Amino acid sequence: MKVTLGLLQHACTGHPATNLKKTLALTAQAARAGAQIICTQELFRSQYFCQSEEHANFKLAESIPGPSTVAFQRLAKKHQVVIVASLFEKRSAGLYHNTAVIIDADGRLLGRYRKMHIPDDPLFYEKFYFTPGDTGFRAWQTKYGKIGVLICWDQWYPEAARLTALQGAEIIFYPTAIGWHPSEKKAHGADQHSAWEISHRGHAVANGCYVAAVNRIGREKPLGGDGLEFWGQSFVAGPSGQILAKAKFDREEVMLVPIDLAKVDATRTHWPFLRDRRIDAYGDITKRFID
Repeated sequence: MKVTLGLLQHACTGHPATNLKKTLALTAQAARAGAQIICTQELFRSQYFCQSEEHANFKLAESIPGPSTVAFQRLAKKHQVVIVASLFEKRSAGLYHNTAVIIDADGRLLGRYRKMHIPDDPLFYEKFYFTPGDTGFRAWQTKYGKIGVLICWDQWYPEAARLTALQGAEIIFYPTAIGWHPSEKKAHGADQHSAWEISHRGHAVANGCYVAAVNRIGREKPLGGDGLEFWGQSFVAGPSGQILAKAKFDREEVMLVPIDLAKVDATRTHWPFLRDRRIDAYGDITKRFID
């Protein structure tokens, strides 16, 4: 089965309503151009607010289902497309998640994925905002294929990709907000970006599936100072880890990437990594450390 993916890479403003309107417009643009599965970047409704720990930022969160979810459901049904949308979820008072909703081509909300791995690094203070996910790793059968969704920091964990693939995911989407500390870019920027790309390509190879990473662009300085420079370069990797398409680092792009899902079965058959797993020997993987 041949499917066209749509990846939405763009900058974000400090106005949630404007960002939502723009992302909906880009989603419709991708659908009209032939995309069948469309994915937003991480937390597209705002600038990346986790650069600081501010209680006022919790006002950016919304319920699921909620206004954004409903808007994307209507769009999915109108254009007969599958949509993965990344949202700041308010589950209840004091309980918030970094969540992606999965909407089928008939407008049904198939489910949600709550980010499992939560970072706490300089200017990435996500533990202040997000409760670790409790949905586990999942895959959903959509009109255009079986997909899994992981979010940003999840990208560094092969266990997450493996458990998603073991449920039959043919494509794993990674809505992302990742960038450089400008002061570190000269010394470490190339290596940091290379590691990010290599990790995704490795997930594609090890699991014989497609991987789509969707990142934002622009320099965001909500607190002044250097802020973060997001490196864009959203891309799709094929089941052998090959880069099929990659966006620029500083340009808004609606990426349309045709893929052939038949290659997932062919790759998993010819490189039978899933078959040859020694599940009898992996018990220690659930330990924090092996002394």
